[in-house]
Amino acid sequence: MQSKKVKAKIVWILDLVQDLERVPETYLKHIENTDGLYEIRVQLGSNIYRIFCFFDKGQLVVLANGFQKKTQKTPKKEIEMAIKIKTEYENEK
Repeated sequence: MQSKKVKAKIVWILDLVQDLERVPETYLKHIENTDGLYEIRVQLGSNIYRIFCFFDKGQLVVLANGFQKKTQKTPKKEIEMAIKIKTEYENEK
């Protein structure tokens, strides 16, 4: 469960992704060596959160999984989980 401030920042960034044609990498970044996996980047004070997502036909942002980032490098298991969710989503369409 996140604080109201964190939730508000996440919603604000999701609105940016929806409204802007080009979202700055500060907020939305492609994950290298993946097929269309992105991370929504949320920072509030010293707390950093990441929410993995992907697009469906260039329109819909599908949120996969999220976590609070505590290390410099994104944990491999989190990326693997997001890829699994993306693959399952695509296979069930």
